[in-house]
Amino acid sequence: MKIIVTGGAGFIGSNVVDGFVSAGHDVVIVDNFFTGKLENINKKAKLYIMDVRAEELKKVFEIERPDVVDHHAAQMSVPASVANPHFDAEVNVLGAVNILQCAVKYGTKKIIFSSTGGAIYGEASVIPTTETYPGNPLSPYAITKQTTESYLHFYAAHYGLQYTVLRYANVYGPRQVPHAEAGVVAIFMEKLISEGLPTIYHFDDKPDGMTRDYCCVKDVVRANTHALMAGEQQIINISTCVETSTVQLYRTILESLRERGIAKDAKFDNPHKGPARAGDIRRSCLDNSKAAKLLNWHPEYDLKKGIAATVEHFLR
Repeated sequence: MKIIVTGGAGFIGSNVVDGFVSAGHDVVIVDNFFTGKLENINKKAKLYIMDVRAEELKKVFEIERPDVVDHHAAQMSVPASVANPHFDAEVNVLGAVNILQCAVKYGTKKIIFSSTGGAIYGEASVIPTTETYPGNPLSPYAITKQTTESYLHFYAAHYGLQYTVLRYANVYGPRQVPHAEAGVVAIFMEKLISEGLPTIYHFDDKPDGMTRDYCCVKDVVRANTHALMAGEQQIINISTCVETSTVQLYRTILESLRERGIAKDAKFDNPHKGPARAGDIRRSCLDNSKAAKLLNWHPEYDLKKGIAATVEHFLR
């Protein structure tokens, strides 16, 4: 089928493009290269260098007539959304509405939307958290993601547009860029490889840092592939259902690097500590049983295996 992937030059989007191309689909990338990279572009995909907010986006839809849009283009940083909520809303909400308008006008059958689990659920009282837990977004970024989910529901009800929302846990893996909390794995790796000492942010009552559910991008690709033909009108967590502290994450990365002769100095055993930032939440871990039931999807990468694959990519 013909698939447009917005943000297809970025970390998650480019990996998803590769997955679709490998599965034999006809893939079109729309990316403005705000954070995407040219070297991430799959040579078998067609590229339009364009912002999802642009009026010209309708020309892409008119020419390509996609069956599915896999929407990954976003302002993805929680701290950046707090610092500039106006820009965050423009990209994440108005960009999504522009896509939805084009999709309806030019006959797109389905939208797959990359949303966020932990950020929407906020400080959840139930861990691991299911999709039925009421949203409690604590950042503009999370608000925009939840708002887009509501727009999808509207477009489905009024125009018959199919959709599947994938609420990701904290995604990491090959091609990740060191960009705020979303890129903590890349931040740690880049620091350690360059002999720098990373900072672990934490709350006073959580000295080991916040806890998160770290999901390898290779598993996220499989979830998107499965969602092409399943999960209609559903919101689905994509996660490992394993809670990991920032200190545990750091030690796993450090161990993997040391196996390759990097960051062996004892100074790396004690990273810097810093106070939690605006928008940070203490705990996040997502229940993935719905993904197993509706998408026939299970994570294949535990943290050690996923970090090892990411380290290999970084060293290459």
